[in-house]
Amino acid sequence: MLSIGTAGAEVSRLDRVDRPGQRQQMLHVYSAAMDRVIPLQVITPYDTSAPRPTLYLLNGAGGGEDLANWYNQTDIVGFFADKNVNVVTPAAGAFSYYTDWQRDDPRLGRNKWQTFLTEELPPIIDRTLNTTGVNAIAGLSMSATAALNLAIAAPDRYRAVGAYSGCASVEDPISRTYINLVLARAGADSANMWGPPGDPAWRAHDAHLNADRLRGKTIYLSSATGLPGPAETLTPTATPGKVVSVANQILLGGAIEAAANLCTHRLATRLAELEIPAHTEFRPAGSHTWHYWQQDLHNSWPLFAAAIGAE
Repeated sequence: MLSIGTAGAEVSRLDRVDRPGQRQQMLHVYSAAMDRVIPLQVITPYDTSAPRPTLYLLNGAGGGEDLANWYNQTDIVGFFADKNVNVVTPAAGAFSYYTDWQRDDPRLGRNKWQTFLTEELPPIIDRTLNTTGVNAIAGLSMSATAALNLAIAAPDRYRAVGAYSGCASVEDPISRTYINLVLARAGADSANMWGPPGDPAWRAHDAHLNADRLRGKTIYLSSATGLPGPAETLTPTATPGKVVSVANQILLGGAIEAAANLCTHRLATRLAELEIPAHTEFRPAGSHTWHYWQQDLHNSWPLFAAAIGAE
């Protein structure tokens, strides 16, 4: 059993492994910071004869606790079947923004995800999976914001970062309103996360304001206009249920994606002003949905592979 921590204190540790030795495993890691065991879905490399790098791939607002996750919505298993990289995805963290909250929330409990993902987990993953210690991180929607912040908070931990349909800005009133709407789905209070408006923690977690700290990393940014695209096209045989689903995707998903598009363009502009290279994918159409995030994973992978030595 692998563990980290100070002598005499409760330590973070590998609790158990489901399906050890297989390409798809479930690791259960105890987080001392959150005092609970976190499940992580893992895909191991095609060739394990040598240490390989790691891609930390984060789920969206549901944290992988619902059906809206990488494994249920995309071809992630098949895509990485022939690739030499460890893929690690937490199956927890709903509505947490994968950050360290200032206070425990009555609905979400204790969230210390930055500590877990940047300090507690990587040494355990590196030893358990025999990695090279070289990492990339990517996320979508809520976790795209988190991926950028984690790359800024732990600059030596990640060589590449991907943000799919996310928003780097959090400090301005419009961005805070959006975050409040996201957290309202869980009945959570953003004041427990980064304090009330004006608290320095909001500015500290605004990747647009801190964009200079992304210098030196391979960066992939993507978003769409929110207009109907290939994933929003109905066939003549579409059922009434499908029609309703697509209509909701166009209206709600389109509005969310349009907002993410503004945020992503804003970050891209700021990076250009700072002369920090970034690969951008701005789709002329498409809503806030998994069809496009699967494309982003495929498109960003060659960049990540080159950055972390997984080619």
